[in-house]
Amino acid sequence: MNRLIRRLTLWPRRIKRWLPHSLFGRSLLIIVLPVALMQAAVTWAFVDAHWRTVSAQLAESLAGDVAWDVSLYENNPTPQNLASIAERAERTQSISIVLQDRALPTSPRDSIIPTFDEPLRRALEQRLPNPLWIDTTRYPAYVDIRVQSTGGVLRVIAPRDRAFAAHGHVFIAWLTGATLILTTVAILFIKNQVRAIERLAEAADAFGRGVDVPRFKPHGAREVRQAAAAFIAMQERIQRHIDQRTALLASVSHDLRTPLTRLKLELALAKPGRQIDAMKRDLDEMEHMVDEYLAFARGQGGEAVEVVGLRRLIEEVSEGAERAGASVQVAADPALSASVRPNALKRALSNLVMNAAVHGERIQVAARAGPGGGVEILVDDDGPGIHPDSYEEAFKPFSRLDEARNQNLKGVGLGLAIARDVARGHGGDVTLGKSPLGGLRAVVRLPG
Repeated sequence: MNRLIRRLTLWPRRIKRWLPHSLFGRSLLIIVLPVALMQAAVTWAFVDAHWRTVSAQLAESLAGDVAWDVSLYENNPTPQNLASIAERAERTQSISIVLQDRALPTSPRDSIIPTFDEPLRRALEQRLPNPLWIDTTRYPAYVDIRVQSTGGVLRVIAPRDRAFAAHGHVFIAWLTGATLILTTVAILFIKNQVRAIERLAEAADAFGRGVDVPRFKPHGAREVRQAAAAFIAMQERIQRHIDQRTALLASVSHDLRTPLTRLKLELALAKPGRQIDAMKRDLDEMEHMVDEYLAFARGQGGEAVEVVGLRRLIEEVSEGAERAGASVQVAADPALSASVRPNALKRALSNLVMNAAVHGERIQVAARAGPGGGVEILVDDDGPGIHPDSYEEAFKPFSRLDEARNQNLKGVGLGLAIARDVARGHGGDVTLGKSPLGGLRAVVRLPG
């Protein structure tokens, strides 16, 4: 019983895998499937209740006439009687009868659709004990019936519409044509409605990546236009929030850097000593922490998207890391490019490279085409690495992970968080893994 219940619960999942996943496909299925089922039911009812019945009646009538003519000839198998029977059959039954001095054909000529031959063959076999052979395929407008009789084979040529309902296929053709027309109209209307939803999705995705969509306007059905209007209002609110935050950060940056600069100037003019040197180091660390806080809070900063060569951008980041004392190897195709915010991506890569430089001696930065499209930038080091269970923990703001990596004395644990924020702002992501060098690998994935 439990096994039967499990099988019954699995059927909906199996069926769901074969159903379309797009809104266009599902909408089309909702409209076309009932129409197709209705047309199939109407066609089956027509064939079963009308066409078969009419064809059976016509076949019985033709079989009765043929049996009657064969019986009259066998009662008096003379040429004169055959001529009289043929003349009367041509005049009253619309069939042609001739006597052939040959045997019945041995190879059958069955119709492609057995339904055409079955009623006529069954009716003839019930009324005639003689061997017979029929052909409904050779002549478009006639059926060929041959009956073994006295002195040879009686060949009967009868109109096709006397054997079965010859025009039933016209109704099916009209039904099929109407279904195709309705399906075409449904496809056009559904495609127009789905296009409005696709435009809304494209606008939302573009706005999420920081791309301006000034020409987006609500289209489609009323509900879709309402959703689009809500998206436009949300976009305006978010943009106002971004503008306000940018202005606030600019003010905070100015207000914080002014006293820091004044302190640095006073320490530079003070008499050198161990205490002054310690205060300078504390001041440098404070300035670096302020820069990281502002960079994390600033995010994308409204920078425009540009198509840039990744190798040139990676080399600029590597030069900055080398000036700070790191050794970086670059491997990237000069023709590889991506649509990015250069400064934001440079800041993200700089954080990853400097993080690798703090914990390792060898650093490799490579760029390649992604397996599913887009591009990938890989930053490898030979440091101690991070335990796989702590990969996601490393992306949390202010996370230091001192047990997994050497203690980061400079910084507040925002480097990886900023890098992931920048990558996701481009529609991509940053993931961590085991490096071939033995340390940590950071992979920046960007869409094409």
